[in-house]
Amino acid sequence: MKLATYRDGSRDGQLVVVSRDLTQAHYANGIAGRLQQVLDDWNFLSPQLEDLSTTLNHGRARHAFAFDPRLCMAPLPRAYAHVEALAYPAHARRLCQAHGVAVPTRGDTPSAATMRGGDGLLGAVEPLRLPADSGAMLDFGAGLAVLTGDIEAGADAARCLEAVRLLLLVNGWRLRPSATEGATLATLFNVPPGGTPSAFAPLAVTPDELGDAWRGGRVHLPLQVQLNGRKAALIDAAAQMDFHFGQLLAHLARQRRLGAGSIVGAGPVAGDAATQGFACLAERRAHEAETAGAAKTAWLRVGDRVRIEVKGRDGGSVFGAIDQTVVGADGAEVAPAPVEPEAAPLPVETDAAPLPVETEAAPPPDETNQADHPPGGTDTAPPPAGASLADSGRAPTAADVEDAAAPERTTGGTPPAPR
Repeated sequence: MKLATYRDGSRDGQLVVVSRDLTQAHYANGIAGRLQQVLDDWNFLSPQLEDLSTTLNHGRARHAFAFDPRLCMAPLPRAYAHVEALAYPAHARRLCQAHGVAVPTRGDTPSAATMRGGDGLLGAVEPLRLPADSGAMLDFGAGLAVLTGDIEAGADAARCLEAVRLLLLVNGWRLRPSATEGATLATLFNVPPGGTPSAFAPLAVTPDELGDAWRGGRVHLPLQVQLNGRKAALIDAAAQMDFHFGQLLAHLARQRRLGAGSIVGAGPVAGDAATQGFACLAERRAHEAETAGAAKTAWLRVGDRVRIEVKGRDGGSVFGAIDQTVVGADGAEVAPAPVEPEAAPLPVETDAAPLPVETEAAPPPDETNQADHPPGGTDTAPPPAGASLADSGRAPTAADVEDAAAPERTTGGTPPAPR
């Protein structure tokens, strides 16, 4: 099944079940209002959500409505824990070599893991505000993550893999360190306090939705990244993932338990072949420095747009797309252009001065017409009734859809109120 969280003005939003083709949705509040409730009581609530998902996919849900990813928050807007591990050695190798740090040896456990903020998680289309510091080196980081149930301390990888409840697509935004001298493994991969938040695709997906593309604790599908509409990466997410999610979770649970609702990511997807592209700019710049002597790719700036998506074997989007724009600290989407002095016009040479042209005098203004039609050319029309909820940036309320209980199934338009 596929789950999403609609904005409703609260911190945790409203849980909805989404059809496999991402066209229809249905409120789940008859079962659970929030995703954390489901994670806390998974064995009891998830079978009920599966039944609703089956009904929705067969077109028999009475109060289904058109799914709109623009109304989605992060699937789990607040997480008890949010950890990013280092599961792709190619990513670590490139960054370490570029900064003169010893490359970690491949062992039985990940070489690094960092805590990220569990609050303020961004939805798929929410803009990322660039800090006021104009010298900030902003980077994206396209990868995958899992949402867990309870995991006891000391659990092995197989037990941890059984505790994987949902899969997520994540963009781990980062402000990269500017200093290269004295860099360490920790400074390269840790996220400083107050760092940029992560963003998530609209849908949290149960592993069974991927079929045989989910095996061995890995997602065997290509991850796609576009930067300003141009292809930046197309990388197999499983091919060079040295540590599967069960091993990552077991590593984190060596000394302490993980609570239900923990988000654990594998870091930016990476591979040895540069022809696949790069899931973060830091890797691309490191490759340029290694092969061309200097990095040419600029860090992200105001107005840049990043799109991240994973498509299944059938060509359909698995998680929906992350599609974000970088905006300024004031929310502006376009950086102000520098004002350049206007050049003096070039002199125009003519053979002779032109003869004066006589023109008819303008007719006197029609006072009646001016009174009936104020300046501007057209009368101002009232705004159209029934403004779109998608344009309003909020999920529907009960007042918006009093007739939601009608027996006919809705196939599009305004979603009904949570029931």
